[in-house]
Amino acid sequence: MNRRITLGTLIIACVLYVGSTQLCGQNSSMPKFTDLAPKDMVLLDRQRAVVSATVKQRYGAALTRTKKDLPILQKLIDESVFAKSQTYELQSLGVAFGDVMASALPLHWVMITDEYGTDPTLRYKNTTLNVNVLTIISQRIERNERVSLSELLRMTSQQLAAYDKNR
Repeated sequence: MNRRITLGTLIIACVLYVGSTQLCGQNSSMPKFTDLAPKDMVLLDRQRAVVSATVKQRYGAALTRTKKDLPILQKLIDESVFAKSQTYELQSLGVAFGDVMASALPLHWVMITDEYGTDPTLRYKNTTLNVNVLTIISQRIERNERVSLSELLRMTSQQLAAYDKNR
């Protein structure tokens, strides 16, 4: 799974710097996208529930799946509510952040199947461009990097706009 994130990060970087995913990862096979099956939705909902329960317990708040959630999700990160060894919980935080991204940008939840397996991802329109939000937070925390959700959202928005401009 770590290799997929690297590829996903490279694709986003290529959009920003090159303007075309065709020039990046030319040796990789094209991913296959499918709609979420009911079992996939159940798994994502379980991960959302982990974050929702934590937010309710710690802060007495409820998530809205919109940009209004950014401060509370950021607070979970800043307060290290989930340790870097809690991969499932950190990936659940990625799902919650993915919901925010999907409400703010033209992204939608799908399943991606590629050389690394099958996982949920956010797909940009009907392109092959996707954001692997499941690990967007966990990988950074595991590498002891500072995570700014508003910055990740801003950068993704800019990169998607650059992609559209260069298509």
